[in-house]
Amino acid sequence: MEIRATTDQDFDVFVDTLYAAFGRFPETPAEGGGLWSALEPDRALLAVAADGRPVGTAAAYSFELTLPGPVLAPAAGVTAVGVLPSHRRRGVLTAVMRRQLADLRARGEFLSVLLATEALIYRRFGYGPATFTQRLTVPRHQAAFALPRAGGTAEAPGSVELRRRAECGELLEGVYDSYRRAQPGALSRPPRWWAAGAGQPPISPAPRYVAVHRDAGGVPDGYAAYSLTEPETLTVDETIATDDAVFTALARFVLGHDLVTRVVFKHVPPGHPLRWQLADFRAAQVGDDTDWLWVRLLDVPRALTARHWPADGELVLDVDDPFLAEHGRYLLKVRNGRAECGPADREPDLSLDVSDLGSLYLGGTAPSTLVRAGHIRAHHPGAVAVADELFRAERAPHCLHWF
Repeated sequence: MEIRATTDQDFDVFVDTLYAAFGRFPETPAEGGGLWSALEPDRALLAVAADGRPVGTAAAYSFELTLPGPVLAPAAGVTAVGVLPSHRRRGVLTAVMRRQLADLRARGEFLSVLLATEALIYRRFGYGPATFTQRLTVPRHQAAFALPRAGGTAEAPGSVELRRRAECGELLEGVYDSYRRAQPGALSRPPRWWAAGAGQPPISPAPRYVAVHRDAGGVPDGYAAYSLTEPETLTVDETIATDDAVFTALARFVLGHDLVTRVVFKHVPPGHPLRWQLADFRAAQVGDDTDWLWVRLLDVPRALTARHWPADGELVLDVDDPFLAEHGRYLLKVRNGRAECGPADREPDLSLDVSDLGSLYLGGTAPSTLVRAGHIRAHHPGAVAVADELFRAERAPHCLHWF
């Protein structure tokens, strides 16, 4: 079997092989359009059997990931991973993933991310779930807001206007870019994604209404893209807001829509205050509470020194990377929000797999949770408290982007 980089001439073959791996047929012509129009040919791989038949695929997008701080860092967005049913359990996927990680490192990248179709697959390749999301469904007859109390989130000054997706693409692009630069866990949406309509709404040009929030000066600072997907159901694809007050204004707008019986918010961070803002706490029904962005560290010292840290402290981390047959012990020293990280020769405070370090990296999972789950070994009682304080999220990570 050969694993090789694709060329522009391989586009049709790549797409056909990927769809066949999932037992589907392309929904758009292979010559372009939709999600595949954002593919980067120099970042895609084909696994080719000895008879010359393509049997597996993998690709990567060039993104920026917002780290705690906020800090922007380059990250490879792994996508389009598939193996034909006729060639599964023959080591094809393992070989493709190993080649891809080697290519990412050769490009100088230290972070890789993906959305996992199956949770059991990607841990063995060193990825760990790092952000989480949930769906909230609110019946309209229970959508009344409680009166804000002193010190609570007031509604943002400004206005909400209704637009169609087709007439506000540049506006959406600008608002999202402002949002993602401040939100840990968020990914960039490169201009080519918007230009090609690649991905899911509202990036794609699928018909949507968009509630646009403007601040008191008329500058757009939030939006909610929505459609009526089922009889009497209004579904919000995503709500982008620069702060909680803007989110509240947009939520009030969609929850006040006539001729619908329920409003579905597809992507809301766990712990979002919307449930508490409603007069009836039980009104917002939680569903699809799931992982979203998975993170893999390709260079532990570079990754740990790239992000901001909320507290001072030291930890010796013993990190095992069985997929790449690597093992390292690192001293993490944090002062005034910045970290130094290098090889350590003293006894470790924590021992963990690189996939678990990926879950901790953005602050969405506390080290103590993984210690209690048996994933991380703490070598002395004080290590867990120090780790929890260092990896504590000042702002919970969340990712909306689908790729």
